[in-house]
Amino acid sequence: MLLVQTTPRLGWFAVLSLTLGLFSIVTTEILPIGLLTPIGDTFGASDGTAGLMMTLPGLLAAVAAPVVTIGTGRVDRRRMLCLLMAVLALANFLAAGAPAYWLMMVSRVLVGFVIGAFWSIGVGLAERLVPADQVGRATAVIFSAVPLGSVLGVPAGTLLAQLAGWRTVFVAMGVLTLAVLAALLVSLPPLAPQQVTGLAALRDLLGTARTRAGLAVTFLVVTAHFGTYTYVTPFLADVTHAGPGLITAFLLAYGTAGIVGNFLAGAWVRRALRTTFALAAALIAAATLLLPLLGTSRPGALALLLVWGLAYGAVPVCSQTWFATGAPHAPEAASVVFTSSFQATLSLGALAGGAVVDAASVSVVMVAGGAAAALAAMAVTRAARAGDS
Repeated sequence: MLLVQTTPRLGWFAVLSLTLGLFSIVTTEILPIGLLTPIGDTFGASDGTAGLMMTLPGLLAAVAAPVVTIGTGRVDRRRMLCLLMAVLALANFLAAGAPAYWLMMVSRVLVGFVIGAFWSIGVGLAERLVPADQVGRATAVIFSAVPLGSVLGVPAGTLLAQLAGWRTVFVAMGVLTLAVLAALLVSLPPLAPQQVTGLAALRDLLGTARTRAGLAVTFLVVTAHFGTYTYVTPFLADVTHAGPGLITAFLLAYGTAGIVGNFLAGAWVRRALRTTFALAAALIAAATLLLPLLGTSRPGALALLLVWGLAYGAVPVCSQTWFATGAPHAPEAASVVFTSSFQATLSLGALAGGAVVDAASVSVVMVAGGAAAALAAMAVTRAARAGDS
């Protein structure tokens, strides 16, 4: 592919701007994990009902990824990314002022639209912004936005909510998003589409055994993670008996481990994709299955959260790489499949977890998620034996 950004410094500025954009998106998407209880209390919603704030954006993102990418296939990518940042800012300010739960859900609809479109268009742009020998490092930096959203976004949002209320958190995110919009306008060059992604490209990609195996593994491991992690704050409060300050510290530790996992996976995934993915799923299974037993103590909960964060930090990199290496001729189509499958599963996992929490308990949902993660590890191994990856 042709490099559009000829100045390395400006190219890396653009990469960092994209990373900040994805950080804003990831943080906005998962903020309800840390704010589930105060938002639910404000609107009189149960933990399971409040979990819909995670479910709805994922469902919308799964639809937006193919629809927006195909529908705007001939539109300059710089223009699209900037427009999407503006919509995200609007969604954050709308959430901050929402007088009723239904308006909060409207803001989450907008968030879902942005997630699907921005991820599909933005994650594959590194090779157009930096020299070829720096693409791998630039891609790892872009994907670091996922664990950074956990290590910085959610704990910082939780702490700010304790100090100034949860609405202030969304105001702050709106301001940050406007700053990212300015950075994108300054740093990104014109990015005319190099290959128009159509339905035929997606159909061909979905018809391969490798892609179907990747979808199965992604479904299981992401369901396991978000079916449990969405409700980790109630678990730490009710089972571990941790206070708000300690929960913030635990989420910070989890996110720090996630950053380490992200970069470890970035270093290993090209050489040992199946092994890395299977190990990540197995560690998530172990952590969530053991939480109801060992998570009753604070040291036990912290240790398992560190293992969990380390493992989940590898998951997005492994999943994206699985799809991308199966379609090197159609990188944007691979990004669409990754984004759509990941977000749909995220929302379904949060929804299923909410149903289990309301019907049983947060401990039961941890066990159920652990079982799904164990199945994901077995699915990776089976795909490897079948030669699908």
